[in-house]
Amino acid sequence: MNTLILTLCVVVGTGFAQDPDSVHGCAQGSCYPATGDLLVGRQNKLMASSTCGLRRQQPYCIVSHLQDEKKCFICDSRKPYDRLRNPNSHRVENVITTFAQYRKKAWWQSENGVSNVHLRLDLEAEFHFTHLIMTFKTFRPAAMLIERSADFGRTWQVYRYFSYDCATDFPHVSRGPLRKVDDVICESRYSDIEPSTEGEVIYRVLDPAIPIEDPYSPQIQNLLKITNLRVNFTKLHTLGDNLLDSRHEIKEKYYYAVYELVVRGNCFCYGHASECAPIEGIRGDIEGMVHGRCMCNHHTNGLNCERCDDFYNELPWRPAKGRNTNACKRCNCNNHSGRCHFDMAVYLATGNVSGGVCDDCHHNTMGRNCEMCKPFYYQDPSRDIRDPRVCVPCDCDPDGSLNGGICDSRDDPNLGMIAGQCRCKEHVEGSRCDKCKAGYFGLSTENQQGCQPCWCDPFGTVAGGLPCDPVSGDCFCKRLVTGRSCNQCLSEHWALSHDLNGCRACDCDVGGAYDNLCSMETGQCRCRSHVVGRQCALVDSGYFFMALDHYTYEAELAQLSMGATVLHREHTESRPVTWTGTGFAKVPERGVLQFQINNIPYSMEYDLVIRYEPQFPEEWEKVSISIIRPGPIPTSSPCGNTIPADDLLVTSLPSGFRYVVLPQPVCLEHAVSYTIRFEFKRYSSRERIPNANILVDSIVLVPRYSSMEMFIAGDSASIRRKETFERYRCHENSIPVVKPTITDICAKLISSMSAIIQNGALPCQCDPQGSLSSECELNGGQCRCKPRVIGRQCQRCAPGTYGFGPVGCQACNCKREGSYNTFCDQLTGQCQCRAGAFGRQCRECQPGHWGFPSCQPCHCNGLAESCDQQTGTCLNCRGNTVGQNCERCAAGYYGNPILGSGDQCRPCPCPGALSTGQHFATSCYQDPGTRQVVCNCDEGYTGVVKRSGGWHRSRCEECAPGYYGNPLLPDGRCLPCMCHNNIDVNDPQSCDRQTGQCLKCLYNTEGARCEHCRLGYYGDASRRSCRKCTCNHLGTRPDQCPSKDECACDRSTGQCSCLPNVIGQNCNRCALNYWNLDSGSGCVPCRCTSINSFTSKCNEFTGQCHCRPGFGGQFCTDCQENYWGNPNVQCRVCDCDHRGVATSQCDRVTGHCMCRQGVSGVRCDKCARGFSGQFPDCYPCHQCFGDWDRIVQDLAAQTRSLVERASEIRLTGVSGFYESNFRGLEEKLLQAQRIVNARNATAMAVAELMNVIRDLRNQISGTTNILNGLEDVLTAVQNQNSGASVELSNLEREAKALNLSSKELSRQLDILKHSNFLGAYDSIRNSYDQSCQAERMVNRSTVTFPSIISASAGTRRKTELLMRTRKDDFNRKNAANRRALNDLAAKVQTLNLKNINEKVCGAPGDLPCADSPCGGAGCYEDDGTKHCGGLNCNGAVAVADTSLDRAQQSEGELQRAMNEVEELFQKVAQAKVKANEAKQKAQMTLNKANDAKDRINRSNKELRDLIKQIRDFLTQEGADPDSIEMVASRVLELSIPASPQQIRYLAEEIKDKVSSLSNVDTILDQTADDVRKADQLLQDARRARSRAENVKNTAEAVKQALEEASQAQHAAQSAISRAKGDIEETDQTLNGIRSETVSAERELMKAMDRLAQLDNRIDALKMKRANNSLVALRAEETASVAREKANEAKQMLEGQLSDKYKIMRGLIDRKSGTVFDAKHRAESLRDEAKQLLRDAQEKLERLNDLEGQYEANEQVLQEKARQLDGLEDKMKEILTAINQQIQIYNTCQ
Repeated sequence: MNTLILTLCVVVGTGFAQDPDSVHGCAQGSCYPATGDLLVGRQNKLMASSTCGLRRQQPYCIVSHLQDEKKCFICDSRKPYDRLRNPNSHRVENVITTFAQYRKKAWWQSENGVSNVHLRLDLEAEFHFTHLIMTFKTFRPAAMLIERSADFGRTWQVYRYFSYDCATDFPHVSRGPLRKVDDVICESRYSDIEPSTEGEVIYRVLDPAIPIEDPYSPQIQNLLKITNLRVNFTKLHTLGDNLLDSRHEIKEKYYYAVYELVVRGNCFCYGHASECAPIEGIRGDIEGMVHGRCMCNHHTNGLNCERCDDFYNELPWRPAKGRNTNACKRCNCNNHSGRCHFDMAVYLATGNVSGGVCDDCHHNTMGRNCEMCKPFYYQDPSRDIRDPRVCVPCDCDPDGSLNGGICDSRDDPNLGMIAGQCRCKEHVEGSRCDKCKAGYFGLSTENQQGCQPCWCDPFGTVAGGLPCDPVSGDCFCKRLVTGRSCNQCLSEHWALSHDLNGCRACDCDVGGAYDNLCSMETGQCRCRSHVVGRQCALVDSGYFFMALDHYTYEAELAQLSMGATVLHREHTESRPVTWTGTGFAKVPERGVLQFQINNIPYSMEYDLVIRYEPQFPEEWEKVSISIIRPGPIPTSSPCGNTIPADDLLVTSLPSGFRYVVLPQPVCLEHAVSYTIRFEFKRYSSRERIPNANILVDSIVLVPRYSSMEMFIAGDSASIRRKETFERYRCHENSIPVVKPTITDICAKLISSMSAIIQNGALPCQCDPQGSLSSECELNGGQCRCKPRVIGRQCQRCAPGTYGFGPVGCQACNCKREGSYNTFCDQLTGQCQCRAGAFGRQCRECQPGHWGFPSCQPCHCNGLAESCDQQTGTCLNCRGNTVGQNCERCAAGYYGNPILGSGDQCRPCPCPGALSTGQHFATSCYQDPGTRQVVCNCDEGYTGVVKRSGGWHRSRCEECAPGYYGNPLLPDGRCLPCMCHNNIDVNDPQSCDRQTGQCLKCLYNTEGARCEHCRLGYYGDASRRSCRKCTCNHLGTRPDQCPSKDECACDRSTGQCSCLPNVIGQNCNRCALNYWNLDSGSGCVPCRCTSINSFTSKCNEFTGQCHCRPGFGGQFCTDCQENYWGNPNVQCRVCDCDHRGVATSQCDRVTGHCMCRQGVSGVRCDKCARGFSGQFPDCYPCHQCFGDWDRIVQDLAAQTRSLVERASEIRLTGVSGFYESNFRGLEEKLLQAQRIVNARNATAMAVAELMNVIRDLRNQISGTTNILNGLEDVLTAVQNQNSGASVELSNLEREAKALNLSSKELSRQLDILKHSNFLGAYDSIRNSYDQSCQAERMVNRSTVTFPSIISASAGTRRKTELLMRTRKDDFNRKNAANRRALNDLAAKVQTLNLKNINEKVCGAPGDLPCADSPCGGAGCYEDDGTKHCGGLNCNGAVAVADTSLDRAQQSEGELQRAMNEVEELFQKVAQAKVKANEAKQKAQMTLNKANDAKDRINRSNKELRDLIKQIRDFLTQEGADPDSIEMVASRVLELSIPASPQQIRYLAEEIKDKVSSLSNVDTILDQTADDVRKADQLLQDARRARSRAENVKNTAEAVKQALEEASQAQHAAQSAISRAKGDIEETDQTLNGIRSETVSAERELMKAMDRLAQLDNRIDALKMKRANNSLVALRAEETASVAREKANEAKQMLEGQLSDKYKIMRGLIDRKSGTVFDAKHRAESLRDEAKQLLRDAQEKLERLNDLEGQYEANEQVLQEKARQLDGLEDKMKEILTAINQQIQIYNTCQ
């Protein structure tokens, strides 16, 4: 009854989960058929793998109580079950529920004793399976599983495992709990042995305890879907007797038997059917049968509604879910088809909207929905798509349309489709595709593209229109393109491209190219000679474009007459060169210069330029120039329009300029010679200036640009060129000697002019001796000259140099004190010496004199004729004299050679003279007191010897200590005592003075010559290398070592006398295959097993052999480390838990692990007895453990007694202990049997029998209880026995470990017994002493701070940090080093030692060491050092030694140079500080000048207005004397500073102003980014200052004139007129001063440029480590030169100021007349001006001296720089060679 209720509950619950809402049915959502028992009606589909009695009758028994009368029965299943006729049939169909009254009379039963049995249900279709219920007649299976298949038995999946012991039966299956509905687990609740009958197994596919979010998900539906179901029984429940008794009868009561099997489910219709019908061939009249064919709804079809109906394939088939029917949708074929199919790709492409595809479309339609027209048809927009006439034929020209006339099938704006529109070929257009596109012509059918292209070049065709004529094909070209295909450029154009005009202009250089024609492909113009580049704007290598002043003619080379002379000027690097050539022509008044001109390159007009340097303040008034031609000028020539007057020119030379351009050009022709004559007629017409002259530098013929076709052709290009040429002042900027930086625009135009004039480019023609290369500058052609070489071609020496040659020129270096000038002969370098000066440089005195320039006679006491020119030291002294003045005797002589002493130098008697051969002194002298000669003896001879009677001065006739011999004998000498340098030479007793025998040997030597090391020492006595024998007393023979510190060895080699099997010079190691040196009796054999070890060698300290893998022990006879067993049989790894072992090595015999305290177990993997916790964290138990331990021990005693009883049972059997009980039972049974067998049993017998049976039952029940109790006790005993076995095993392992330890200790004791106790004692004693010392050190290190420990900790932290940070880098480098070492190792294998010896040591490498003078690899000196190299050896070692010496010397020189560099660097820093201060002062001065400029401008304007008013007033006709007097009185009221003090104050103020501006170059250098603006401001300021000064002077003159007017009113008019003239002259003077100021500014600019160049050089030289100081020195000297030049500029201004004062004096003289005071003041001013001029000249001379010194220093610096560069390169080469040789030598080691 309980089973029925449970079944109904499951059915109801499952049905509620599966059925849809009953309200709406299939129409409103998913629907499902009712559930039922799937077994009903499927008897033939249910099968069992084992059924009892199928082939024959089979007996079986049941397990029941004793009171059951029948226990065994017969199973006969050969026929179906019938309650009356065949009740013993137990076929499988009996399990199907029939709800019959006697349903428990029928069941299915398997064969006896068969464990693996399964029941299988095969369904004819897919069904929903919800749950299963099984009711067993016997025990439920001990293990079983339920499987399902959804593909009709092809594959199977397990639903659930059931087992009494899941871990044993299904070890790999999870035991739950269930987390997901599809989890596969093993559960035990249905596998107990109880109950013995009617036990149930219930399985639900969907566990109600687990919530399901979506019961319609594919996962859930697939879980419920089955086609086959299989229940596998894998294990029977038994009572255990089958294990003790294998008889067949025992198995008869163990089998599977099932009363009832219920498989609930319904037909699987995916929610599309609410009822099912029988499948074809299946009966439909069986009550309660669940049929398998769904009655489908929602337009679905199939056995399980698994597909859509025909023509309902618009959407994919899907199961119904809840209220969503997911019904199949009808296809949309627009009435053009009746068939369709579903296409998943189409469905996905439509965004899961529609996937139906129509089949067999009609009415000329096609497409997925028959929505498109077929090719050659289009959809009529006016008709509905469902209209049978919706598709209309296309109307396209087949010749011009694609695909033979296909048109657009429909209107689609997104795709640009228009229904019926034709699709033309590539080159065709039109509504019918019947005409060609633009750019194409010739429509034809054969042409695949319809029309052929016009073949117009797209680069040259006009864009945006028709490229060609549609009929003729002619192309429409761009503006600069021509040709039928527009593929050619017009003339003077090239590079056909997409440009607007099609081509680009050739743009050939107007001068470099012959014309403007170029190649159309490359644009290459036709270049003139040696002109290259596409535009002909570049030159060939070795050629150049001339500058405008290329045709320069030097005045010093002209024909000079009328007093004109040549003035050479020396070039100095400290000041810029403002002239050309070697100097000037100094021309006086009426002087004449004639220039021969014969190299005119081009017939045209030239501007004639005169370059000069004025020597006087006023301009040179008149210079006449005449052009002398060879004859009349033909009218047809280029200069035919020239008249004779054009060849006569006059000009003046302003004093404020350095050149002048004649206002009228000169026409000159090519290949015609001319003479140009210059007459410098007059300096000034106002007054005669004596010795007036001017320095003429050169004349220049500058091509006149306005006469060249490229500028005057009249076209826009030439006009633009001319405007550009004039705008950038290209002509003016090319005339000065010092030219501003030429702009790129000017350079290009001048290059074009040069190419026209020269018809190409000019060759550089650099002099190979004077130039650095054959290349020259592109513009101008200046070659790169060698030092002190000048000229465009570097063809001559600069003034002041000589010796033109491959290294350039050398400076004359003429001594100013001894020569007339600084110039010398260009070939010999001989300077022009003054009287009394000699030598090439005029820097020496006459013979017999010294001390130039203050020459004085040599003082040599009459013993020499000449002396050193610099020091006066006498040369070649006579009379055996030496000294500065031959004032002392030479070595070996004595006396007084000074002139007038009457003495002379005589030979020293030591003991004989030099000529006697018995002279043994370096010198001697005469004692002034005793007049005795005292000798300074040679080494080895004595001068003072103690004799009897006092000290006696010796004459070096005896030998000194350390020497022996008799120097008084003929040829006698004192020789060193031959003691191998092993005696004290200062000790008179060290050797015998007569025989030389050594008496007191030092340095551990002995012998007659101290030639041997003494006993206990060894080495080379001749080299003082006797060292103490260092023998190891443990390995040395005892007779050779009386004590530990005193041992004897070989005196030469140091080899000690070793014990047996001990080797080494010191007897400090065992021989090969021996060990145990500490034994004191020699080494013992290793005894390594040859089979188990790699070699027979062992560790010489421990004796450990080098074992092969798998072996271990000292002799390799055991298993390897961490293994145990017999190595010849099998070695097993020590299976120990590393967390619990004391050592990783287990017992080598038993494998027992060595556990640490608190750990036990075979693997040391659990806490030991007496310890608690979770391994490996084991802690000692509480103290109460002891109490409990006693109890446990008692229990152990009891266990032992039980073990004894068990032993007895083992001997007597299980029944032995209960033998008396069994015997009583047997007696009772016999008694019962006798009663039963009795034929006439009485009631008393029956009662007795019942009593007996009752007693038997009671006894059996009691015995059973006893047996059960014993079984429990036995189980507990077994558990205790197992624990005891584990403890016993631990004890055994510990005992074995103790045995092994004992054996090991015994073995070591035996070794100690047989070893040398003395040696061991010494070792132990030493170790103990060392240990104590180490303990003290450690204690100190730990107590004190800072200590070694703390330092070590810090070092360790730093090391760890470095290791972490540099680990990767170290690994990379280590890998690279390993690769390099491998490569080197490979190379070493190929090395020839002979060749290496020869290259490294320098001797034949195959000689033995004894015969090789230079040694080699493996050769040693007597003292043990390696022998390689030596004297006369040319190997790498000798070279390295030499190089090392040189390198050390170079290092010293470099260090000294670096010290000098540091000093100079400090000086440069100081100079920079001073420069900054000068910059600040200059800035302040500039600000003051700007303020003064503003004030002066206002004052000047007011003064001019006043003068104008006075002039207007005095020139009026109506001005009467009274009015004039009144005006004069008003003027006289003004304060005029006319006193000398006031004028001097103004002069000083002007000088201060000028000097304050001396460092303006520093300001400009600091503001290089804005240099032009600063320069302009500086010029304006100086001009303003000059004007201000002159205005002041003018005001003074005006005031003086008005003062004179007050004294003589009748002369006022003339005075004012003269004032006007004075003003004009003052303006001229102002112009002159302005010119000089400009000149000074140019000088400053040049100095600034040089300073900038030096700065650049400093920056470049800073790259060289050793040259910093040199450049700094140069910068400092240059800065000082700049300051000198600034002072020079100030002095020049002061000179000009003196000239101005001179003019002022003249004005004052003319105005004052007879005023004596004014004249006196003027004379004072003149004297002051003269003094200023003299000062300026003196400073100029000083400047020249400084320039000379600077040049000399520059040479020294350059020479040192070259030396340093050479030394640096040499040093690098030496270091490289040394490194290479070291590497080679190291390789040889």
